[in-house]
Parts: sequence; C-alpha cells; structure tokens
Amino acid sequence: MNKFIFAALIIMSTVSAAYSQTVVETTTNSKSDVETKGRTIVISPPPSAISPSVGSSTSDLCMAGVSGAVQTQILGVSTGEMVRDQNCERLKISKTLYDMGMKVAAVSVLCQDRRVYDAMEMAGTPCPFLGKIGEQATDEWKNNPGRIPPSEVVRTPEDVQERNAKIGAGIGGLALLLLLL
Repeated sequence: MNKFIFAALIIMSTVSAAYSQTVVETTTNSKSDVETKGRTIVISPPPSAISPSVGSSTSDLCMAGVSGAVQTQILGVSTGEMVRDQNCERLKISKTLYDMGMKVAAVSVLCQDRRVYDAMEMAGTPCPFLGKIGEQATDEWKNNPGRIPPSEVVRTPEDVQERNAKIGAGIGGLALLLLLL
C-alpha cells in the first residue's frame, strides 16, 4: 500500500496541468471616409448699455442725478447729467440770510416763489417790496403787478397722462429705430 501511495505522489508531481490554448493571428486593414456635420450654439449674455452713476457726494449741492440707457443687439447708448433744483437753492439762500440776521431779505428770497407770495398775502403779511414792508409793500405790489411772481400752471391728471403718452411715443419710436439698425 505504501508503494501505491508513493507511486501516486510521483505521478501527481510529474504530471502538469494541461491547458487548452488556441492562438489566432489576424490582420485587419480598413479604409473609411467620415463626413461629420455639426452645429455649434454659442450662448452669451446680451450686450448691455450701463447707465452712468450720476450723483452728488453731498446733499448741500441742490443737484439731482438723472441717467438712462437703451440697448439693442447692435447699438447701446447711455447718458447722464446733473439737474439743478432751484427750489432747494432758494431755501438754502433764505436760510443763510436768516441765520445772518437778514430776515426781510430771507423772506424776499422765498417770495420769488408764487406759492409763498400767495401764502403771505393770505396771511395778511405781504412780501417785502424794495425794502418796504406792511401796508407800503402792499401798495407797491398793487402799483407794480408785473413784478409779482408768475402763477404756476397746475396740471390736471389728464395733462400728465397726455405728457406721459407723448414721452412714451418718443421713447418707443427711438427703441424701434435702434432695433432696425
């Protein structure tokens, strides 16, 4: 039995595993013509006209900044400017004169506005006239009606709508013109 085991061990050690292996060599030659059609879509932000920042660094200037911009695919326009506020100037001048002790002069500056002139008349204290005050000023104003500040035209809602319609039509026409460029 020992011989049998010994013989089995010798056979097992000398026998190698048999693997089946197939080697295939191939050569491939190919020739191709490739035609490619494509479309590229570039997504970019639209052109933009940026309104300039127009503003004053101090509120003591009595100026207001106004700016605007219009942009089409081809052309963009922007503009800006400073606009004077004459009522603000009148108030600052009057306050300065009053602070300097010149009360009649301060009231005279304010009386250049028809609303102040009418309010002073309604209160029974007429605006000064060339240094005259009280009854003397009232007489001088009556003798010189051409020197009274002009009345302001009060706009009705219809007037405002009509004006806004005209402005809108002008802006619309400008925008159409820019689109056609």
